[in-house]
Amino acid sequence: MDMKKLMKQMQQAQMAATKIQEDLAAKSVEGSASGLVTVTMNGHGKVTALKIKPEAVDADDVEALEDLILVAIQDAGAKADALQQDATRGLGIPGF
Repeated sequence: MDMKKLMKQMQQAQMAATKIQEDLAAKSVEGSASGLVTVTMNGHGKVTALKIKPEAVDADDVEALEDLILVAIQDAGAKADALQQDATRGLGIPGF
């Protein structure tokens, strides 16, 4: 096995992985729960914004708002995961 060729391939893979990470950080997805709560995440799955419509807030039913927030976070997280999978598909690197 040619070590120079292997090293070059490893460098190319490293550069590709770095580019993917940068691209994911620049992308965003939105998750929503009944249109009342919206969560925005970047491609790494970090929450960057949370919006709650006033009609979602009921002092007598805090649990409903908590559920809406949870659903919106899960929705956005699933979309961020899909972005990550799409970005790394075809690299052939284990763990990506």
